[in-house]
Amino acid sequence: MGVLPCKFLQEKETTVFEVNRPNRAVRRLRGKSDPTDAENAARSVLANESTAIPKSHDGIVEAMRFLVVARKSSVKSKTQAMNQIRALLVTAPEHVRQKCYVPSSYQCVLACRELEASPGNLLEETLISMLHLLSKRWEMLSQELKLIDKQLKALTSSAASTLLEQYGVGSYVAATLLVAAGDNPERLKKEASFAALCGVSPLDASSGKKQRHRLNRGGARDANNALWTVALIRMRNDFRTRKYVEKRSSEGKSNKEIQRCLKRYIARELYPIIVSDLSKLT
Repeated sequence: MGVLPCKFLQEKETTVFEVNRPNRAVRRLRGKSDPTDAENAARSVLANESTAIPKSHDGIVEAMRFLVVARKSSVKSKTQAMNQIRALLVTAPEHVRQKCYVPSSYQCVLACRELEASPGNLLEETLISMLHLLSKRWEMLSQELKLIDKQLKALTSSAASTLLEQYGVGSYVAATLLVAAGDNPERLKKEASFAALCGVSPLDASSGKKQRHRLNRGGARDANNALWTVALIRMRNDFRTRKYVEKRSSEGKSNKEIQRCLKRYIARELYPIIVSDLSKLT
């Protein structure tokens, strides 16, 4: 169900539950149709298999989601513009490449903006005009990102000041985790629910006498990446985390396995802070 139908039903004081996608094995046997999917959804609710409460989408977290969505597209477009500039410079004339093909993106853009084409050289004129165009696009997207980050910082500071005080949590990471939780985080019954939502809860994959857990590839991948960012910062700079990494490394754990453990611990640490910060807004 989309956000608009959900809001409409909630405004009519109708109880709404989130239902996971239908079982793929059953769908392959019976085929797919809207009536069949609706019947399966109703059966799962009546059997108490689907009891998740949807996000309310009616508060400051929803405003953060708007900014996070816009920021993701701006970052992607900015990276794409720089990649296109460097792709043009790879086959550019030697004097252009030597001047503009530098490691710093900012210096590369400045050099491209200062280029002037030789009169009567169609190839060079076209190349430099496109470099000017892409450089302007890169600069425009940089300004756009600064504006979005400024608004995002103001919103997260007013809504989740305690969350921002945690080691390794910046405004974008905080906003991403808040968006995953929603404006009504009380719908998540416990911190294990939040960990599952972020895709950091290990899944049992034991067989016979072999006891093991596998990586959870579900959940909100943006929130999973935010927790990975916090784990990476702490692994590099936090004394307690570095001691933990040394201990688990001596036990034979790989770096990726240690990161998975850390993400689960960080989700456990941050969940009550997220709930506490958002509860102050209501």
